[in-house]
Amino acid sequence: MDLAIEVIRAKGHANITATHKTTIEVTKDDYLTPLGNCIIGVMADKSVAELSDKFKNIMLDDKTTLISVFITNNSYDYIVSKGSSKLLLTNTKKIIFRKSSYIDEATIAINSNKAAVELSRKLIQDLVNGSPLTIVLIAIKL
Repeated sequence: MDLAIEVIRAKGHANITATHKTTIEVTKDDYLTPLGNCIIGVMADKSVAELSDKFKNIMLDDKTTLISVFITNNSYDYIVSKGSSKLLLTNTKKIIFRKSSYIDEATIAINSNKAAVELSRKLIQDLVNGSPLTIVLIAIKL
């Protein structure tokens, strides 16, 4: 078994809607327009490219499972996703979790069991109110 943990810190924003049906995104940008309906956090302290080499190497395996816990002041939710040998992990601005198997440079994981629209509405309301967001990523390769 191989295991790596990453913690990402971001912030909520008044324009968060979390209505996207296939993705969840966190960005290093400090702004969000209403069109960004997959984004649940801004001002992230890490992009996918800035994750540790150990973490990225574990994610680059088709047998890897990623458990991602999204935590605000008053709520939390989690998703379960898969790694892939095809991940690029090179984007310097954002991190995207996908329900599909589509991969681009920002994709951290595929085949997620939830998208933004399926996250706890209490969590999303906290984020709309500007709550800090902590994301704990646990990558496990058996």
